[in-house]
Amino acid sequence: MTTRVSVRPASLGARWFGPERCEFLVWAPKAKKVELSIVSRNSVVPMETDGSGYHWAVVPGLKPGARYLYRLNGRTERPDPASRCQPGGVHGPSAVEDPSFAWRDQSWKGLPLERHVIYELHVGAFSKPGTFAGVIPQLDTLADIGVTALCLMPVAQNPGRRNWGYDGVYPFAVQESYGGAEGLKKLIDTAHQKGVAVLLDVVHNHLGPEGNYLREFGPYFASGHTPWGEAMNLDGPDSDEVRRYFIESALRWAEEFHADGLRLDAVHALRDFSARPFVEELTEACHELARGQGRLFHIIAESILNDPRVVTPSSQGGWGCDGQYSKDFHHCLHVALTGEKAGFYADYSGLADLARIYREAYVYTGQYSSWRRRSHGRSAQGLPASRFMVFSQDHDESGNRPGGERLASLLDFESLKLAAGAVALSPYVPLLFMGEEYGETAPFFFFTDHGDRRLAAAVRRGRREMYDYHSWPQRASPDPNSAATFARCKLDHGLRRKGRHKLLQGFYKSLYALRREHPALAPRDRDNLGVRLLEREQALAVRRRAGGEEAFFVLHFGKAAGRLRLDLPGGDWLKLLDSALPEWGGPGSPAAGRLAEGPAELAVAPLCVVVYGKSGAGS
Repeated sequence: MTTRVSVRPASLGARWFGPERCEFLVWAPKAKKVELSIVSRNSVVPMETDGSGYHWAVVPGLKPGARYLYRLNGRTERPDPASRCQPGGVHGPSAVEDPSFAWRDQSWKGLPLERHVIYELHVGAFSKPGTFAGVIPQLDTLADIGVTALCLMPVAQNPGRRNWGYDGVYPFAVQESYGGAEGLKKLIDTAHQKGVAVLLDVVHNHLGPEGNYLREFGPYFASGHTPWGEAMNLDGPDSDEVRRYFIESALRWAEEFHADGLRLDAVHALRDFSARPFVEELTEACHELARGQGRLFHIIAESILNDPRVVTPSSQGGWGCDGQYSKDFHHCLHVALTGEKAGFYADYSGLADLARIYREAYVYTGQYSSWRRRSHGRSAQGLPASRFMVFSQDHDESGNRPGGERLASLLDFESLKLAAGAVALSPYVPLLFMGEEYGETAPFFFFTDHGDRRLAAAVRRGRREMYDYHSWPQRASPDPNSAATFARCKLDHGLRRKGRHKLLQGFYKSLYALRREHPALAPRDRDNLGVRLLEREQALAVRRRAGGEEAFFVLHFGKAAGRLRLDLPGGDWLKLLDSALPEWGGPGSPAAGRLAEGPAELAVAPLCVVVYGKSGAGS
């Protein structure tokens, strides 16, 4: 039984309004006829169309969980491109979903971006269960350390039970092996009760190959390719409907799931030469929805363009994103800590570049890049520091190494604390990668669960080619499609309570408490920031001021004890934090507990971070 309606439903996919009504809407301009095959009833329902490429039906009497497919031209049956639930995986029927949930976060309005301390995690690898429910027991610990926002690697439905998430093919559906829509809502609702925001990583530059049937429905793809698959049609004929598809999926995360923002994956790979870029259109739609709800919603772009237009307001000719990753920060910090110069790291000099990025948010602001063999970037002067996210490691930087090494496997203990200080004390928004706060030693490999053997073999070849392209030293890397590879990536939260791992977590907690409580160390702008490079001593001395409060800190990258000549402004300076102290597992510190104004010589331990504040400030 179906109800004939001449008015097209407002939303893509299957929208369940109760037993009396379920609306179905699909954009399939390549099909002359589309029918709704209700698997649960073993019946086929004709769909109406108005010649625009959209087909719809309204069916009464369906229950949540009812399975369905779209039958194209009377022959081929495919899942819904805007499916909200894929209980049988990417190849199986879609399912009708009840969107209701007993939310308890009515008072939650979100957090300003400058208050974010972002914690990136992969749901499957974060806990033994590998589910949304497995994240919840760790929320109190993370909040106690100072984390204020989770960033979940993509949770849209992808092939199999294990995947980084960037092979997702149903951008409206939640990965079933993680706990589905209900599990994600419970995680977000619980996080909000604890004052923690939740950001979702979403992918619009490509979709995964397995289970991807969009080509049979319409012109979703452009003629070119990204490094990971076919580019999406964002500026060609019929691209308005492709944009609608992705924007509607983004709004679903905001509206139905109460997410606090989106991380847009690799916006530099979007093929879009339109006058009004897709990212700008998506950002405006999400902001408009959030304003109507009286809450905050942030769009954070992953970009390697070093283009300030990404985070420039649209009224000033920009894309309007709230924030973007500063990949340069990671690269120059990594070089300073490890000395690695392979691949794109050859572009960075280490400490001198770190001084530059503290001042300018990017290293490359228009100068020649030897890795790219062209000039790169543009100055970000004038933009608030809170528009930029910085980190010492993330899923890409560990997972794209052949050995999947985290910093805890590349650096000694003192260097790990130095890396933490460089990120937390910067004027930017910090991001931590799951487990770094206690020095997790499990590798983080690239992993998949493709059922197609030829595709799995192609992924193995592609990874080897990528390692060659980036000039990584030749070494064996595990099979991405092996379950054992994924199992090796699981975190061991028990390490938090042991030895130096416990000390490192305590140091992170103190570091982020200091950042939160001392006004001069909060991310605002770079106008009241002084950075001095002590190249011979291998150190940076950074002074920060805000609201009449002052602080300065030293990042010492030298492997031997050093003496730094400083010129301190008026007033007494008290030591607030010192990574070399025995309480943090350090070798002991020669740094004075108090410094007076004027010329001073500060003794520092090897590989340390030392923070001072004015007498009475921040204490």
